[in-house]
Amino acid sequence: MTRTYGKRLAALLVLGGVAFTGAADAQLKAIRTQTNITPAERKQGDEAHPQLLQEFGGAYAGPQAAYVNRIGQNIAVQSGLSRSPSDFTVTLLNSPVNNAFAIPGGYVYVTRQLMALMNDEAELAGVLGHEVGHVAAQHSKKRQSAATRNTILGVLGAVIGGAIGDNGGLLGGLGGLLQNNAMRAAQLATLGFSRSQELEADQLGVQYLKKAGYDPVALSTMLASLANQTALEARVSGGDARAIPEWASTHPDPASRVKNAQTLAARVGGGGVRNADAFLASVDGVLYGDDPAQGVVEGQEFLHPDLRLKFAVPSGYGMQNGATAVLVSGNGGQAQFTTAAYNGDMNAYISAAFKEVAGKASLSPGNIQRTTVNGIPAYYSVARANTQSGQVDVTVFAYEFSTSSAFHFVTLTQAGGAGVFDSMFKSVRRLSAAEAAAIKPRRVDVVTVGRGDTVATLSRRMAYSTYQTERFQVLNRLTASSRLTPGQKVKIVVYASR
Repeated sequence: MTRTYGKRLAALLVLGGVAFTGAADAQLKAIRTQTNITPAERKQGDEAHPQLLQEFGGAYAGPQAAYVNRIGQNIAVQSGLSRSPSDFTVTLLNSPVNNAFAIPGGYVYVTRQLMALMNDEAELAGVLGHEVGHVAAQHSKKRQSAATRNTILGVLGAVIGGAIGDNGGLLGGLGGLLQNNAMRAAQLATLGFSRSQELEADQLGVQYLKKAGYDPVALSTMLASLANQTALEARVSGGDARAIPEWASTHPDPASRVKNAQTLAARVGGGGVRNADAFLASVDGVLYGDDPAQGVVEGQEFLHPDLRLKFAVPSGYGMQNGATAVLVSGNGGQAQFTTAAYNGDMNAYISAAFKEVAGKASLSPGNIQRTTVNGIPAYYSVARANTQSGQVDVTVFAYEFSTSSAFHFVTLTQAGGAGVFDSMFKSVRRLSAAEAAAIKPRRVDVVTVGRGDTVATLSRRMAYSTYQTERFQVLNRLTASSRLTPGQKVKIVVYASR
């Protein structure tokens, strides 16, 4: 979450990564793929690219970016969309979410968090190849009609629309934030694919790996690591909302996806390079987890050292720290924490927040109530709205941090249920200078295993207070029975100076 919030609140909830799908036995088949990048697609990608950067934390500025671009361009040309690597723009995103996607026009994306989970260059190429495969097979175009219908789902409506059953009216107004070509292209790129489309993209990704000289098994090992990471996150947080959007999100049987990719690799023929050393040299030092400049999520708390604020979500709720909002999700309701322009008039500020939520619909908030939260002047109002599945309450709870700075929650609950967020509303407070200074980023540190080093000893160096061993094992594609050997390179996560 950055200080310069705009009004684009919808994308982080409607953008979704590739989904795990059940897979039958893999079999190679002829897949009709596109053979060029059209001018219209180039224009669409050019318009969407800046918006995607905004929604996913911007381009990562570290030295890893050039490496990812080179590997991505090399794998992308295997698709036949273009023979020129320069026709593809491959971006490493500064996002703490495991995600990757591609859009028409030659634009391919992977987050630094997903890169950190990889263990060799072939896995990086496999993920990017899978995404390019979706574009080459024109999966976005084939989904366009359904995706266009989905754009009417808005900020909070996209998350709980299934529960409320509202595809228009109040929640539909939120979708107006998406009604421009750039964001529609971004949305089309990252909506979930069908089972058959996922299998096609897997097959194309494996074939691209083989053509580029990589070990085609790499896609299956990456999928296995991601399944393990997703399971670990569920254990750590009880279902952290930051897992959405996520590349290859959870599925009842992720092992079937891994097995399918293994079978595909066997059918195109094994062999090929993994380039682990080159990859580990590149990933060394990459930022891991939240960027303190955007705030950090620690358990049930959100802390922002630059904005000097902190709040906590109720037990059983998860957070996703996005580029323009902190998203809160749980069974009892949904919320987001954000900011907007403030000129000292809290009535106007809260009114503007309700108008943005309502869009073209009409909301009639109650009187604005004033209170104080941990010494901070706070104001709130509630509006009740009718939906297809009953009444809901929309609450705006705002905090005046200064005469020119304000922040607010927008929550959506079933009618009468806004109380589930009372503890969150009351938890907002200022951070002291010492507390803010104590918040440090985490980075990947590639180390060489020495004599006497074990999984246990290296795990204790992980910059976490819980699940140290499990985090270390998942990060390095290790199992409980794995043994380390002197000279072996492994990744640990350490605190770094800001």
